[in-house]
Amino acid sequence: MRLNALPGSHACARALRLAALLAPLLLLASGCGGGGGGGGPSAPAEPAAPTALRPADLAVLVAEGDATSEAIALAYQRARGIPEANLVRVRVPAGSDVIDSESFNTLKAAIDARLPASVQATLVTWSQPSRVQGRCAMGLTSALALGYNDRYCGGCVATATTPYYNSSSARPFSDFGIRPSMMLGAATLAEAEALISRGVAADGRQRNASRPAQAWLVRTSDPDRNTREADFGTLAGTVQPGLQVNLVDNRNGTGSNEISGRSDVLFYFTGLPRVQQAASNTWLPGAAADHLTSFGGVLPGGNGQMPITEWLRAGATASYGTVEEPCAFEQKFPRASVMVARYRQGDTLIEAYWKSVQWPGQGLFVGEPLARPWAP
Repeated sequence: MRLNALPGSHACARALRLAALLAPLLLLASGCGGGGGGGGPSAPAEPAAPTALRPADLAVLVAEGDATSEAIALAYQRARGIPEANLVRVRVPAGSDVIDSESFNTLKAAIDARLPASVQATLVTWSQPSRVQGRCAMGLTSALALGYNDRYCGGCVATATTPYYNSSSARPFSDFGIRPSMMLGAATLAEAEALISRGVAADGRQRNASRPAQAWLVRTSDPDRNTREADFGTLAGTVQPGLQVNLVDNRNGTGSNEISGRSDVLFYFTGLPRVQQAASNTWLPGAAADHLTSFGGVLPGGNGQMPITEWLRAGATASYGTVEEPCAFEQKFPRASVMVARYRQGDTLIEAYWKSVQWPGQGLFVGEPLARPWAP
């Protein structure tokens, strides 16, 4: 990676008779009847605004004719109670991990035409293609949310931001015209079922947990991938009830660049091309983990680096990585302080992750989107 409650009816009747005799008391009568007083039926209460995405807000995208995608979609629908109308089947070009921008635009048009208007986010149930190639490369999930546009990619350049970044919105499509997307990231039904189970098990788990979850922030000896080190320090310096934040500083290379054998891991953020010991840790349901590197989002192989799906296989519930050389702009990667804050405030995993990336165009989000450890 290159750097850079009503009055009674008898009382009302008496008041009305008295008002007919004594005009000055007409006001009393007006307070007992229908028009504007408290005597009529109460107006129905307005429904509370949602504070996070719900199953009815999520569409599940299915690659029509792909038996694995169909099976994963059905498993997810059953586990999360996704409405039948929110299963969207489309023809997806098969046989390649990349889709050209023209074919993608056709695919996205077909998806958009089938989406219920109420849908606020999407889940992809196929594993490839995972990126869109035009003049430059966008992650499939970012292209689905934002549309393919080379303002969002182009290698080592400042790319376009999104108004969804660090927002309090629980209705991203209604508010911004953006439907954040996440790829489940499972190649088999068995992997998908395990991942879905972790996501469901996460819901509300941390709200009244008996012991704190663990967050690990690792400053490594790789200077090109330490772009987030200042944010790590900021997060480590704040009190996070229910969460113990651990900052590992190995910039001088005298210790280890990795954590291993740790329990109750809910967050793990680092900067390395490959993490060898991720599976040695015990992960809490709903965990998020990523390694700032160039090609973690290039699936299935990571272009020689560790693909983000390895975090899922290790026990995490979601991850993120880029699909073309982004250079080490902090804005192109999840900001840990934002991610943790949004998650702890009750956002779902897809919301917290998406809100943590200011320039997400080159990125791919994978995992179980509705996991919500701090759900009320």
